[in-house]
Amino acid sequence: MAHKHDIPSLDESFEFSPELKKKLLLSAVIGVILVALGAFLISKGWTPGSHHEVAHHDASHDAGHHGATLANRLVANLWMNSVYFIGISLVGLFFIAYNYVAKAGWMASIKRVAEAFPSFVIVPAVIMLALFLIPSTRHMIFHWTHDGIMDPNSPNYDAIIATKSWFLNVPFFVIRMVVYFVIWYYLWLQVRKFSLLEDQYGGLEYYTKSRNYSKIFLLFFAVTSSTAAWDLSMSIDTHWFSTMFGWYHLSSWHVAGLAAIMLTILLLKENGYLKAVKMSTIHDLGKLMFGFSIFWTYTWFSQYLLIFYANLPEETIYFEERVNGYGGRYFAPFIINLILNFVFPFLILMARNSKRNFTLLKLACCSILLGHWFDFYQIIMPGVAKDQGGIGIIEIGTTLTFASLLIYFVANQLTKANLYPKKHPFLEESVHHDI
Repeated sequence: MAHKHDIPSLDESFEFSPELKKKLLLSAVIGVILVALGAFLISKGWTPGSHHEVAHHDASHDAGHHGATLANRLVANLWMNSVYFIGISLVGLFFIAYNYVAKAGWMASIKRVAEAFPSFVIVPAVIMLALFLIPSTRHMIFHWTHDGIMDPNSPNYDAIIATKSWFLNVPFFVIRMVVYFVIWYYLWLQVRKFSLLEDQYGGLEYYTKSRNYSKIFLLFFAVTSSTAAWDLSMSIDTHWFSTMFGWYHLSSWHVAGLAAIMLTILLLKENGYLKAVKMSTIHDLGKLMFGFSIFWTYTWFSQYLLIFYANLPEETIYFEERVNGYGGRYFAPFIINLILNFVFPFLILMARNSKRNFTLLKLACCSILLGHWFDFYQIIMPGVAKDQGGIGIIEIGTTLTFASLLIYFVANQLTKANLYPKKHPFLEESVHHDI
């Protein structure tokens, strides 16, 4: 008779089959084709949002900004998806780091899944750097990069933006981006390296090194999660600012990343992997998803309430553009964002049993992942795509390509090590975790 504490074998390897590789690469190619098709249809005026509508754009509403074109929509999609997916990737390391520092044992059995996500950071990082280094696309995304915007003698001079020139200037911005991406990726490589060495040699030496690098990452990320939010998202609306934006941006990244980790674990278990992962571990991860969905709602509402209550034009313009601006094209995403990120997760995950039900958990994960895609859509699109924004073939294709590549990178990384960190000092605690 099996003892109640007997567990399946901890020797598990993920098989990234050639068929799955082909499907993911094909999916990425289909995404590119959809983008090209959507761009072609719009350029021919066959779908809403075509470039001839720019002539009807209210210039007074977007004073000082150049009219938007189809190219704005394409660039906006690339930038928005890059910001969204780099956040999901980074949360894998963020999740590992704060659990290392807390000496949390419950997550040891699922650590390898979270550990695989940051491998994708390099893709959106390269895309964002390329978009910023090309002057034409840089100008589409960031109004503050336009020629003469900070020169008092130029007709393009903007006195408000000029006061931010010490921070918002091209060389310093590029330096910050490179610092973010390189150090984030380097710290993940170190944590990953010591995790694999721990599998070979055991003991506490490599666990301690992983924990020390996790501390460094948390200290660095505590600052750069906010400054990156200012740079990558908030500076698009250069006149506007919010002191809560860093927290709001991070909370959106965080809960979307947790949902991606959870969905990956559920799919792996359904395909016969991670047999030793306890339902209590999944339950705890579900509680984190639930808790941080509420935290995101708190930061969203707090930011909105403070701006609404103060009723200052330079602050309310941000929400005015998203609710009433550009013919109301961003109002639906604005509302969908709240429904998918708060209402659905709250109702689905509130009960204990729902955090132990795979169907409900997958539903919650999909709601959160889609919802935070809408969150970043309504953060970035109004300032870049302006009156060319929309949700159609271009958006589906761009997101499909990014998602396919993310899955490919994560799956490829899962093949490079045992699915359990067999010599992790807290693995026994995790595989016997019971709540």
